[in-house]
Amino acid sequence: MILIVGGAGYIGSAVNKILNNIGYETIVFDNLSNGHIELVKWGKFYKGDLANISDIENVFIQNHIDCVMHFSAFAYVGESVENPAKYYRNNVSNTLNLLDVMIKYGVKRFIFSSTCAVYGIPSEIPIPENHPLNPLNPYGMTKFMVEKILKDYDKSYGLKYVSFRYFNASGADPSAEIGEWHEPETHLIPLAIYNAIGLREYITVFGTDYPTPDGTCVRDYIHVNDIAKAHILGMEYLKSNNRSDFFNLGNGDGFSVREILDIVEKITGKKLNIVYGNRREGDPPFLVGSSKKAKDVLGWEPEFNNIYDIIETAYKWHLKNKNNVLKV
Repeated sequence: MILIVGGAGYIGSAVNKILNNIGYETIVFDNLSNGHIELVKWGKFYKGDLANISDIENVFIQNHIDCVMHFSAFAYVGESVENPAKYYRNNVSNTLNLLDVMIKYGVKRFIFSSTCAVYGIPSEIPIPENHPLNPLNPYGMTKFMVEKILKDYDKSYGLKYVSFRYFNASGADPSAEIGEWHEPETHLIPLAIYNAIGLREYITVFGTDYPTPDGTCVRDYIHVNDIAKAHILGMEYLKSNNRSDFFNLGNGDGFSVREILDIVEKITGKKLNIVYGNRREGDPPFLVGSSKKAKDVLGWEPEFNNIYDIIETAYKWHLKNKNNVLKV
């Protein structure tokens, strides 16, 4: 039985679907503060909060759990700067609650949802896993801290983990059965699509004076299903090798904000209403990752390595759900 903490969210729900499709039994644990029950279409569901150890223990008492996948984190960079206490309490302290319950009940396999934000401003592109870690904001720092905690828990308690440092998760399930649904939405691709389909009046570009070819930030976009498949490979790696490790998950290609907006216009056939604003504090000019290690060690190969295909799946999801579930 696989426990998916935060399984009512964007990436967790994608992992849940793929796990069930290949025959795994799953449990989704989520407090629904940011997740959506509509995305929990497979497995057993427990509504609970990581702040309450009794909620976590209830799941472990009632089920035989082989592996825990942890997606339950606050992930808004700006909010983390404004309210760091919220982020340290949830992303670090509550994760400790989960890890301690795992140790208590003898569950020793853990897949952690980390982020490329642990690197800070990169000194080389694409970013390898051995790049120095220098997070620029409390959100990135919380992920950095948990990675350090996991290393200590491995050494002292034998907890084996795989930590995945995502670049920009994007796209949706090709069937449009589940997809990206944040309230509020802050990611570029869905915001641009919202503007194209009439759910937003404009899309803001933050900064046009970066040292990039067109002056806008360059990012690495990786499809959510490819991220999900990496988690399953990570779980199988732990079963086979009983050894902890960490991996980047990205496509290794960078696209600027302007390039993404141009592609959204081509796919939707709509002219976007673009507003230009100032840079956001802490936004590096380039964030592109090397995923060579994940490919070499895990045998991971992204299926969606064309940015047009990624945005097409997102467009299909948002168009299908514009009148029922999505709130902007």
